[in-house]
Amino acid sequence: MPANVKSSRGSLIAAWAVVSLFLLGFFFSPVGVWTGPILGVWFVGTQKPRRGFLWMLALNLIPSLLFGWRKFPLTGPQPALSYLGWAFVAAVLSILPFTFHRLVSPRLPGFLATLPFPLAAVAIPSLALALSFGAAPAIGLDRFFALWFAAVIVWMWSRESRATGLVFAAGCVCAGGCEIFHHFSGMTLPQTLPNGILFGWGWSCLGAALLLSIWALLRPVQYQPWANRQDAVAHLQSPFTAAPLHVVNEGRQEALVSTSGERFPIRDGIPIFLRPEDLTGDNGKYNHLYETIGGFYDDTQRVFCALKGFDRESYFRSYMSLLEAKPGDSVLETSVGTGLNYKYLPSGVKLSGLDLSPEMLANCQVNLHRWQMDADLYLGNAESLPFADSSFDVVFHVGGINFFNNRAQAIREMIRVAKPGSLLLIADETEKHVKEIYERGPGSHLYKNRKAPVSAPIDLVPPQMQEIHLEQMRYGDWYALTFRKPVSA
Repeated sequence: MPANVKSSRGSLIAAWAVVSLFLLGFFFSPVGVWTGPILGVWFVGTQKPRRGFLWMLALNLIPSLLFGWRKFPLTGPQPALSYLGWAFVAAVLSILPFTFHRLVSPRLPGFLATLPFPLAAVAIPSLALALSFGAAPAIGLDRFFALWFAAVIVWMWSRESRATGLVFAAGCVCAGGCEIFHHFSGMTLPQTLPNGILFGWGWSCLGAALLLSIWALLRPVQYQPWANRQDAVAHLQSPFTAAPLHVVNEGRQEALVSTSGERFPIRDGIPIFLRPEDLTGDNGKYNHLYETIGGFYDDTQRVFCALKGFDRESYFRSYMSLLEAKPGDSVLETSVGTGLNYKYLPSGVKLSGLDLSPEMLANCQVNLHRWQMDADLYLGNAESLPFADSSFDVVFHVGGINFFNNRAQAIREMIRVAKPGSLLLIADETEKHVKEIYERGPGSHLYKNRKAPVSAPIDLVPPQMQEIHLEQMRYGDWYALTFRKPVSA
């Protein structure tokens, strides 16, 4: 039986208090100077660098123009163009520290990953002011540590540190104490360093930022060559012709090639088995959604669980406990997403995962590195798996099959690659969940006017399967469908 999902009133109150504090930051600047950088570092970190930069530019520039239109110059030579130009430059300079952090931080080890943002936030304005006006930087130690605090909070949050809340609360107390001190005493804490060392402070931050950049460039992300994954390659086959595959080196790139001449490239450590036709219909529509939300998919789940006041660990275990995985087993998850379910499998299993979304797999790689886990990841369609028959001891799917082009084919593929006697699991949302959550949230147009309501695909499981069991999960309006592949045909 699945584990009971625990709820906590204290956690629920704390979650809503934190959300309220961040909302207050949009309207009350003493709070916003602390919460704003946290949101900025988090948001840019969830996006590809170019997309994050453009989104931040729009979020920064458009409100400043809308709320500052009364100050818009109407006289003088080319007043509008000059105003827009300076507003654009100011917006870009304010965004560059976030983008710099996004590019450099993921390549740095441990706590050093928190430094690029505060260093760049001092260095970039300092350099701009020095080159333009010969002026000293306007960001002192107090502001530097406030920005560093933002990077630390996001770093701890991404690692799911249990101390994140305590550190955030401590920062809020310090910020509130400074504001109270200023209100009652009329005195302000120093906003800048002494004039004699302002230039040295700015150039020191610039030098440190450059050193971190060089270090990050010299520490590129390394992926285990597929030539060293002979056990995994031995089970691979073309998803289109079923021809066996082998690894070839093409300069600095690897590829998988079949005996019939098919070629499947390997990019960033992930073999690619997609064809254009795999991204048509519902597969293409919902894949576009996951490409958009992939960066903050995990965080959305965490926040949703917190605001509902229940234990996310118990939620995952409620369906993962249905599997019969044990150390040494080979485990495949189709539609693996960001790999969240991997943490709830026994240690010592051999992990494999396939997904239709490059963005989700990229975030899965980040998670695996963070958790010090390893898995063979594949970009492909769950309706045509690139694995030989009877390759895995455990095969399961969580989330996504409701909106596949061909659910029956995806189930047949799961059965084909599972070893005889294996217990398979399919879990996904019910129609109630889709109506109450998906049809009312962002991207609701993707779920409305569907051809048919969501239903558990128990009728698509071949009748020769054994121990077919459909269970309603105790929280979240999810179903769990399990069945066993017969030992003999």
